[in-house]
Order: sequence, then C-alpha cells, then structure tokens
Amino acid sequence: MAKIPLYQESKDALYQRLQTSDQGLSGTTASERLAANGHNALNQQKTSSLLQKFIAQFKDFMIIVLMVAALIAGLTGEVVDAVIILIVVVLNAIFGVFQEAKAEEAINALKEMSAPNATIRRDGQVMTVKSDELVVGDIVLLEAGDIIPADLRLLDVASLKVEESALTGESVPVEKAAAVLTGEDLPIGDRHNMAFMNSNVTYGRATGVVVATGMQTEVGRIAGMIEAADETTTPLQANLTQLGKSLTILILVIAAIVFGMGMWRQAESLIDMLLTAISLAVAAIPEGLPAIVTITLALGTQRMAKRHAIVRKLPAVETLGSTDIIASDKTGTLTQNKMTVEKVYEDLHLVDAHTVDFDREDRLAQVMILSNDTKVTADGLAGDPTETALVQYQMDRNYPVSQVLAAMPRVAEIPFDSERKLMSTVHPLADGRFLIAVKGAPDELLKRVTRLAQNGDVSALTDANRQQILETNHDMATQALRVLAFAYRITDQVPMDMTSDTVENDLILAGMVGMIDPERPEVAQAVADAKAAGIRPMMITGDHRDTAAAIAVRLGIIDAGETDAVITGAELDAMDDATFAKKVSDYAVYARVAPEHKVRIVKAWQKRGKVVAMTGDGVNDAPALKAADIGIGMGITGTEVSKGASDMVLADDNFSTIVVAVEEGRKVFANIQKAIQYLLSANLGEVLTLFMMTMLGWQILAPVHILWINLVTDTLPAIALGIEPMEKNIMKQKPRGRKSNFFSGGVLGGILYQGLLEGGITLFVYWLAITYPVHQATQMAHADALTMAFATLGLIQLFHAFNSKSIHGSIFSVGLFKNKFFNWAIVIAFALLAMTILVPGLNGMFHVAHLDLFQWAIVLAASFMMVVIVEIVKFFQRRVVK
Repeated sequence: MAKIPLYQESKDALYQRLQTSDQGLSGTTASERLAANGHNALNQQKTSSLLQKFIAQFKDFMIIVLMVAALIAGLTGEVVDAVIILIVVVLNAIFGVFQEAKAEEAINALKEMSAPNATIRRDGQVMTVKSDELVVGDIVLLEAGDIIPADLRLLDVASLKVEESALTGESVPVEKAAAVLTGEDLPIGDRHNMAFMNSNVTYGRATGVVVATGMQTEVGRIAGMIEAADETTTPLQANLTQLGKSLTILILVIAAIVFGMGMWRQAESLIDMLLTAISLAVAAIPEGLPAIVTITLALGTQRMAKRHAIVRKLPAVETLGSTDIIASDKTGTLTQNKMTVEKVYEDLHLVDAHTVDFDREDRLAQVMILSNDTKVTADGLAGDPTETALVQYQMDRNYPVSQVLAAMPRVAEIPFDSERKLMSTVHPLADGRFLIAVKGAPDELLKRVTRLAQNGDVSALTDANRQQILETNHDMATQALRVLAFAYRITDQVPMDMTSDTVENDLILAGMVGMIDPERPEVAQAVADAKAAGIRPMMITGDHRDTAAAIAVRLGIIDAGETDAVITGAELDAMDDATFAKKVSDYAVYARVAPEHKVRIVKAWQKRGKVVAMTGDGVNDAPALKAADIGIGMGITGTEVSKGASDMVLADDNFSTIVVAVEEGRKVFANIQKAIQYLLSANLGEVLTLFMMTMLGWQILAPVHILWINLVTDTLPAIALGIEPMEKNIMKQKPRGRKSNFFSGGVLGGILYQGLLEGGITLFVYWLAITYPVHQATQMAHADALTMAFATLGLIQLFHAFNSKSIHGSIFSVGLFKNKFFNWAIVIAFALLAMTILVPGLNGMFHVAHLDLFQWAIVLAASFMMVVIVEIVKFFQRRVVK
C-alpha cells in the first residue's frame, strides 16, 4: 500500500512514521541515521580534469578532418600548412576547455545555497548543528531570517511566511499553517504545511520535523534533473558537423578521381600525382573555417556584452538567431519581482494609485503605514514585500512616513495570523485618544466593519455600500490584483484585553488597495518585437492562473479573453505526452507549474523541430534552462544555480535584451553564412582549376601557390566578413528554425555558380596567356601563364569578398567601404599576394615570373569581371523573388 503524502499526515501519525517525538531524536539515533543515509547535502557535480576536457575537444568531426590534413601535409613536406592547421586546432581546443570549465557551476552553486547551520531539538535540548548533519526525524526551530535547512513538515506555526519564489515562482511570501491538508497531488506552492530546503523565512516562527534531506528534498530533485539532463546540440554544432562530413566525402571523391585520371593518362609519375591529389585536398579544405566561426562568435559575444547580454557558451550566440520559441518565467523576468500598489479605493471610488495625493491626516494613508511591520533603515525598507510596498508607495507620494511613525508609535498589537487574516495595532493620537489600525483580507475585514469614512465624514455602512465594496474587491481580484482592506477605530484608552473579539469590531472602513507584481515597462515592446520577428513568446510560471493570465494580457502575450491559451500544471498532468504534443501550440501561458513541467514543455516544442529559448531566475528554472536549446539566466535577481545552468545571462534582467540578443544572433549567422559562401566558393574555384588543369594536361598550380592563396585570402577577408554590419530588415524575417543550415537561403547555389565562375575565369586567363604568349619561348610562356593564373585566382577571391558582403543584396546597398576592418583586410591581402610576384627574390620561392603591365591589366580585368557577373546574377535573383 502506497504511503499517503506527508502533508496529509496527522502529527501523531507523522511521528510514528518518522520514529521521532516532540523531544527530537536521541544523539545515538541521529548518528545512526546520518551513517546510514549520508549527509544533508547535494551531490557535487562530477568534473573531468583539464587534460580530459582538452582531449575531448578533438572528437569533433571537422577537427579530425583538419588533423588528418595536417598529418598528410606534414608527411609530404608541406610543413607550413601543417603548422597553420595545428595552431587553429589547438587554439580551438583551448577555448573549448575554458568554456566547458565555466559550465560546471550549476550543481555546485545549488550546494552553496544551503544553510550553514540549523537550530534543532535533540534529547529534549535545543542546540545548533551544521545543516549537513540533519537527518530525517530531527525537530527544527525556525525564525525570521532563517534559511530552511531541509524539507520540513510544519508542526507549530506562529504567523510564518516563507519566501519560495526561487522554487515555485510566486512573487510574494507564502503564508504557512500546521493544519493537515486533504488535497490530492498538491503542487509545491499549495503545500502550506510544508517548508522546503533553501527557501527563506521572512516573518514569524515555527517548529517542523525533517522529512527529507539532501538529494531527496525538492531542491535535490531539481539538482538531480540538472545532473541527468542531456546536453543539447546547437544548430551551429550540427551544421558544422554536417558541413565537415560533406566536405570530407567530396574531397576524397575528387582527389581519387584526379589521382585515377592522372595515373590513367600516365602524364605524371605516381609521386607527382599523389602530391597533386594532396594539393587538391588542401585546396578543398577550408582550414580557417573553425577559427573564423570561433572568432565571429567571440566578436558577437563582445558586442552582446556591451548590450548587457553575457554569453557563457559561444554557440549560444548563433542559436539565438534561430530561436522559434522564447519561454519565459514570469516573476523577476517579465515582472519586477516587487509588489506595487496599482489601485486605490477610497470614498467609494476606485482610481489609479499614481493619481492619489494623501494629506497627513488621511486615515487610509495612516493605517497603511501604521498597521505594518516594515522597518525603515539606512539601507532601505526591510520586511514583508507586501508591507514594504505599502510604505514605499506612500514615500513615493512624498507622504511624511517617518514623521507619522514617530508621532504615533505602536503601543499594542494583535499580530497577523492566517486564520483570521487580520492585523491590528494601537497608536496614540495628539488629543490623548488612541487609533486602532486594522488591515487584512477584504471579506474578513468587512465582517467587522459597521461604518464608512467618506469625504472626511463617517457614516453607517449600508447594504448597498457593502455590495459595491465586495464587487470592487472581486473586480480587482479578477485583474490578478492582491487586495488589502484598511479600517480603524478611535478609543479613549488602550484595550485591556488585546484579543480579536474586543479590538477588531465596530470598525470604520478607510479603503482598499490593489497590488500586483507589475510587468517591466519595456517588456511589452520586446514581446511585440519578438512577434514581428516570427518568434512566439510564452509565459511559464509557478504563479496562479489569474495572475499569470492578467500579466500575459498586459504584455501582449495573449489577447484579453483568450482563456483557452492558459493551462495549469494540474491540467498538464492530466494529459499524456501524445495528447500534449498535439496541443502544445494551443497554449501560450502555463500557470502553477512545477520544474518537471517546464522541462516537458521545452521538450514538446523541441520534438516539433522548434528551437527553444528558456528564460528564468530561480532554482526551479534550472532544469528547463539546461534542457532548452538556449537557457537564459537573470544576472541581478537570478540565483547562481540558474546562471550556472544557462548559456547566456542578462546582466540587466531586461527581457528586451533577449530581442537584442536574437538580433545579434541572426547577424552572426548571416555573417558566418557570408564567410562560408566566400570560403567554399573560393575553394571550389581552386579545386576546379586544379582538376581541369590535370584533365587538360596543363602545367598545374603548385601546392605552395594554393597554400599562399588560402593563407592570404582565407584569413583576414573571411574574418572581416564575420563582423559586417547588420543588413536591413533582418528582424522582419521568419526564424530559420532547426532544419535550416549554412547552405540554406540560396547559399549552396551561390557557392556552386560562384566557384565555377572563379575556376572558369582562372582557366580562361591561363588559356589566354598560353594561346597569345608575351614571350615566345615555351618555358617562359608557361611560367607567365602559371603566374597569371596564380595572380587571377588570388585577386578574383579578393574581388569576390565584396560580393560576399550580402548573399542576395547588391554591394552598393550594403555599403562598399562601411566596414573599416574589411577595407584594411583587402589591402593587406592584396599586398601579400602581389609581393610574391613583384618583390625580387620571392619569385623563385613561389615559382612565379614577373609580369608586364599588359599582363597585369588582363589579370585585373578578368578578376574584376567576378564582381560584374555576380552583381548581374543577384539582380535577376532579386527580380525573381519579387
């Protein structure tokens, strides 16, 4: 028979089940349980050594391809190329190790949150022990300010309030009670007779019995979920892996064909053909691609950091650009995580709070700050968030809070308790009488009200007045406002018997206020921008359904009356995975959810092929942050756990920063696409040139020619393309999604025709130089032709870099010389290329000849034709698309 939930157990049954008592455990029993069940601590995340992390970086497919290329190049004497490749690979591995080491903080941060000490009762004696020595059955004593050291079932409660937002997502502290609960499968936020590890006591005191420790606690379950979560593969990583495999197959096939054809024609020796095949492989492999991608991403992270988005894992920059869904926690992310007075009901009128100006003698203003336990300190207001909000509201209205508190000190009180839902305090008046100030739940307070303060007068409360007040209370509640009512009574002396029956009666209603954790002012526009970019924003929160729905409407996540788009965790539990997978797109707001629900929602969208970003700030968000394609933590209000599980952290906790980051992500992907199109079309041009020269029996370009062109053109110009300014309307495009890759959007077609064009123009220049030689001697004519082909192949790539500033747009629309780094990259690359021909002494090293002005004119004209032809093709492409 299954055991009933702990929150349904009576005190006696609980003691019997846990084998404990009011006196606590004996020291012997506690030691035995500690030895048997272990310390009250979360598992430390297993970490690998730096060497293991470093070796793991070389498992990437593209890296393996490059290492094989380096090995072949080294064995055949091409030491320069081998060294360049190895430097790229090692730098990439070092950077990867640095990123991975930072990503191991999530579980360890959870452990550091735990309370260091706990006050308990053992052998009937109160003592303080280290919290990691607590065992099931220990009796724990709690006071305001304590961190709860383990999961507790509460036994005796005195006005206890516990702040659980990091665990449940609720904005305000939860009122706790010791009474047995009867509900089935209650969510964490509704287990009012339980207190959970790592939450904070904000008010009151209590006694509880430990029912779970360490990894068996609710926060331990979350730690286990983080530990067990699979690392998601980003679209960038998947694209690079796919690209590496495709290139490898293509390279091997082409190299084999060239080697086979050469041997069949018997034009070259076995060694020469092997070197030719290797040269072709070197030409085909974009050695600088991993470095260029890494540099582009790194530069993207720097730009994002300046805009308050701190990227912890490089691929996250690009992943943001492909985001389809942004699933956001409510509290502290979409809202300000502080209660604020929004509506004031006084003199039977409901008005916006910011329109009210109170004078010093206004009774509503007085009761709001007098029946209130907030402490005004040099560091600000301290106390329950709801109460501090009342005081802060009056301070913002320039009400003389400190003067009133000093003139009317508290002389007696009846503390708040969750059963009567009221709090009363007594204060002296200037005329020698006393003011009894009462605040509480409107329905409970109205039972004790007989009169009404209206426009400076006091009159009897009529049935019509009472009905209007109740309707106003209901209307505010349906708008997700937390409503408090305020009343008072004036007496000649302090009541002798400070009980509810004698004090809280015959009251005069002063008014009511409606409070809410308001949305951040900039979020509504960010939501609108996200929708315009084709991204679907969603709210996932542990808060109540009405509160979540009201905030979602105010932010534009859902429309007013769109109740079908809101679902609770309990309703989600009633669905099996297959049903939920079919209906997941129907919902935009998830209320009263647990951590496992958040993970389930993320995975349901991922199964649909969507790229999901999840934002959050609490411990309860960490599993979903890790499961999402990109987890976004909050830098200010976020726990270290949520930050550690995130790929990116918002330094300003500003939801709108996410839209900025998405924009940057799209820009990064577009620039990587430009670099890839530039690199692969250039490499295809080189491969085609070598292939056709071999097939035609022409003298072919040497490995040193290909290596130098790759070194000069594949580095600075390609990196410069990675920092091109953002193109117009990039945020008006639909998300790429998970299925897109670097070849999408016409890039593959561009690579093919542009590569063929580069190779064709180079071969044409070689043919022209051979057919119409400047020098009649055959050897010199061939040397001229080879030099002109070498110069053309290099220069054509530099001209093509201008074409690559935009995949489809004209170079004149994106700004020819807007990118200063690009301008210098082209100048430096041209100088490095030209000096191999122009500088005496380098000719022999590079096997090239001097060219006269006529030959240079042919090279420059042919190379520039690349720009002209590609611009014409793009023009017709744009016309077709329109």
